[in-house]
Amino acid sequence: MSSKQEYVYGIHAVKALLETEPERIIEGYALRGRNDARLQEIIAAFERYDLTVTEVTRKALDEKVFGGTHQGIVVRVKPLKERGDNELKDFLDGVASPFLLILDNVTDPHNLGACLRNCDGAGVDAVIVPRDNSAPLSGIAKKVASGAAETVPVFYVTNLARTMRELKERNIFIVGTAGETDKVLYEADLTGPLAVVMGAEDTGMRRLTRENCDALVKIPMYGKVTSLNVSVATGVVLFEAVRQRLVSRK
Repeated sequence: MSSKQEYVYGIHAVKALLETEPERIIEGYALRGRNDARLQEIIAAFERYDLTVTEVTRKALDEKVFGGTHQGIVVRVKPLKERGDNELKDFLDGVASPFLLILDNVTDPHNLGACLRNCDGAGVDAVIVPRDNSAPLSGIAKKVASGAAETVPVFYVTNLARTMRELKERNIFIVGTAGETDKVLYEADLTGPLAVVMGAEDTGMRRLTRENCDALVKIPMYGKVTSLNVSVATGVVLFEAVRQRLVSRK
């Protein structure tokens, strides 16, 4: 997609955008002749915000999102300014006990979107990724995130190893996932200020990323499959942290 033409699509993603940042919406496109109740609810919301919705053919919608699953609704939006190192520092200054996810070398926008959805459900404050060799926060990622891309901020940092050292200076405990370690996830203390690091499924974390972790853990695998999809593994780790935090409060 052109950088001048940014689109958000899908029922959940568009609804979340309307609820959180309606000022970013330029115009909407809805599938002509579709009477789906959820779609009509979104169209009604557009009218309340005095936003334009044009009914178009399915072909026209498909072309705008390059064949993505749009569920009959696409909106053109003002591009969101990328959040970087300075924005991350300002953000962390305002969070008392951060709960973060770091994605290293995760390049598939579907996986980024699924991880964002996990983060929203687990109450993660933010996601941190390296600016190079990472999935963009594209329309695909936002569609898969089902609205979580509008609730969980993503920060693209210049030097991930340096950022991790700065997190440790803030007393944030950094736990990385690695299949070769002997320590099982359920043996780690995940109750305090925390950053969970997930690497790509095929290559894992990079060397410097691994070296800047305070601890390495693995998800125990008891079948013939040796690893999980990165978004599934992320969900397992994040919700183990949630479980521990709930128990520690009792």
